[in-house]
Amino acid sequence: MRTSLVLLACVGFVQSLGRVPLSRLPSVRSRLRAANQLDEFLREHQPDAFSRRYAQCYPAAQHYLRMDGRSTERLYNFMDAQFFGQISLGKPEQNFTVVFDTGSTDLWVPSSYCVSQACAMHHKFKAFESSSYAHDGRVFGIHYGSGHLLGVMAKEELKVGSVTVQNQVFGEAVYEPGFAFVLAQFDGVLGLGFPQLAEELGSPVFDSMIEQGLLDEPVFSFYLKNNGSSFGGELLFGGVDETRFVSPINWVPVTQKGYWQIRLDVVKVQGALSFCYHSTQSCQAVVDTGTSLIGGPARDVLLLQQYIGATPTAVGEYLVDCVRISSLPVVSFLINNVEYSLTGEQYIRRETLNNKEICFSGFQSIDVPSPVGPVWILGDVFLSQFYSIYDRGQNRVGLAHLSEK
Repeated sequence: MRTSLVLLACVGFVQSLGRVPLSRLPSVRSRLRAANQLDEFLREHQPDAFSRRYAQCYPAAQHYLRMDGRSTERLYNFMDAQFFGQISLGKPEQNFTVVFDTGSTDLWVPSSYCVSQACAMHHKFKAFESSSYAHDGRVFGIHYGSGHLLGVMAKEELKVGSVTVQNQVFGEAVYEPGFAFVLAQFDGVLGLGFPQLAEELGSPVFDSMIEQGLLDEPVFSFYLKNNGSSFGGELLFGGVDETRFVSPINWVPVTQKGYWQIRLDVVKVQGALSFCYHSTQSCQAVVDTGTSLIGGPARDVLLLQQYIGATPTAVGEYLVDCVRISSLPVVSFLINNVEYSLTGEQYIRRETLNNKEICFSGFQSIDVPSPVGPVWILGDVFLSQFYSIYDRGQNRVGLAHLSEK
């Protein structure tokens, strides 16, 4: 069953460009819904329930278990993650399916010493089988909504597409919190955010690629394809694929290093509703491939849901009558004076349950506390409609409309 998740490496790579094919698979949320377990799961896994219940069990001095600061502001939403790719660690190579996440910075995979149920369902890294493994000795913890992922740190040879990184720092998870990791169709996470966001102490993967001179340019780009098939697009390290988009590229400066955070001029709904327009600072938005939906401040998103006629469920999702999709208003995001418009067909998620189609709003309320928030989060519902480019050389994000091909 797991072999279906393994992606074959592309052939014919251009030197200094690393092309990683992405697969699109059902999310944890979809799998829970199909098993009639979603309501119960969401009731029992409220955010930070693990932390509140067991925080007293951990020494307060342990930095890797800290509850304050940015560790409580993570934008993880892997319950809805659907786009995955393959990496390998060690000699001989051990393959792992990961989320390539611009909303985090660390790399981690399950360890063969992991004691959690989730690890039994996924590929585990076997340090004793690798001739290139180097033990680090430090421990780490990454905060999630349902608790802390705990592990030890190491260095290893990493292969991503055609790019081979030497002595890459990564985390071996020995404890994974939450039932969501049991159902997840990925083994670990490869973060692509700025070093300032890192929980682990060490060079993030993309920084290692730059430092080791492995790329033509300090740039990576995403082509996400949300067309209902298993093909999820591709991630390209070292440049862009000009066949995937049409010029011009709209370059937007990063306003704060950490997340790929940019200025959002205004959000408009068919010209009848506008958000951000009343602020002299406009809004801030995080471009986040690790989040499926489009998130925004609760007050704004509630008005947006009401305007598109979405009705709430008991578990916080919003339903839309599927027959109304073609008549739903256009939602537009003005970024650097360029308008990016989404139709109802593009921002509504369709799922089939018991041979019946159900349609969900692609917007969700996410109140991120200061100093990061409030922000809008442009997840895969947005990013699957446009080509996105992440330029560390000039600290900017590029957006372009997809080509017809």
